[in-house]
Amino acid sequence: MEFEFRLQGGDFTDAGQASSCVKKYLKESKVDQSIIRRCVVALFEAEINVVAHANHGSIKVKITDNEILMMIEDFGPGIENIDLAMSEGYSTASDAVREMGFCAGMGLPNIKRNADEFEIDSVLGIGVNAKIVIYLK
Repeated sequence: MEFEFRLQGGDFTDAGQASSCVKKYLKESKVDQSIIRRCVVALFEAEINVVAHANHGSIKVKITDNEILMMIEDFGPGIENIDLAMSEGYSTASDAVREMGFCAGMGLPNIKRNADEFEIDSVLGIGVNAKIVIYLK
């Protein structure tokens, strides 16, 4: 099964739709609840990062018998220092976004914690690409 979602920067109204849709499919497919939880946490964090930091982006999810592959691409300012961004509590989100309860600096660390594989790279002024893999077996 494959899903594709388009995200618009600053549009928190639809943030979470990708993770909700994938969660529903995984539940209907009788995937283990602990795997569903890990997938939903990682995917939701990725969605929020795109909406909070980028102009726009996309998420592609491919579910096979062996894994859940999530590819995130965003177009925005990019991440200046990925190592720093991976540290718990570090955030470059605006005060307005933080006041909504998002971007406490746990997004990337939570993705890494819940993924079996996590790769991220960025080009300043262009955006971020990330790959998240969760194994089903």
